[in-house]
Amino acid sequence: MFDLKKEVKAAFIENKKAIIASALILFISMVLGYVFEPYLYSILNPVVEDMTNKVQSGVIKLTFEDIFINNILIVLEMFIFGIFFCVSALVLAFNGFFTGYYVAIADNLLEVLVFTIPHGIFEFPSCILACASGFVLFHFCFKVVKTFWKQKGMKFLDRFVNAYDENFDKLLQAFILLAVASILMVIAGIVEVYVTLPLGKFLLSFLS
Repeated sequence: MFDLKKEVKAAFIENKKAIIASALILFISMVLGYVFEPYLYSILNPVVEDMTNKVQSGVIKLTFEDIFINNILIVLEMFIFGIFFCVSALVLAFNGFFTGYYVAIADNLLEVLVFTIPHGIFEFPSCILACASGFVLFHFCFKVVKTFWKQKGMKFLDRFVNAYDENFDKLLQAFILLAVASILMVIAGIVEVYVTLPLGKFLLSFLS
């Protein structure tokens, strides 16, 4: 019988290294993005300007739907690109660099923190777990190929099915981490629209 609680626990415990590695990638890239802001200007400033223009022109609206779609696509990218191993890390690192860079160029650090921390509490762990799910997906693919080539004297399809069944637990764990990351991202989107924005505006008007 499928025990959801047990499987979720196993997904986190057995893939602790992938989660820690993802957290380090995000943290280090954020620090580097902040420290090396002058050197990243030519790369990231066009991204900031494009995003700012789209928000101001109404192309990007700060609604739950727009924020959720944008963020969930990043989560799915890190999961799917896990097939190619380091690509998940690159997607996460880019977002970390961008966050660090954005904080570094901010005229008002308090404003950035006020408009980031409430939903960031959920969004950053979501990104970490999404990247980790990509790593676990790659591990699953690697183990399937390894098991497949070890089997001799069997038909191609039988070898593949056996390799898949033998390593299915890793695929399940990858999807569990993805599911938790997606849930956290949904919460982050709700908090950003209905808590962060109004709370941020209130606090800034109160402090100014």
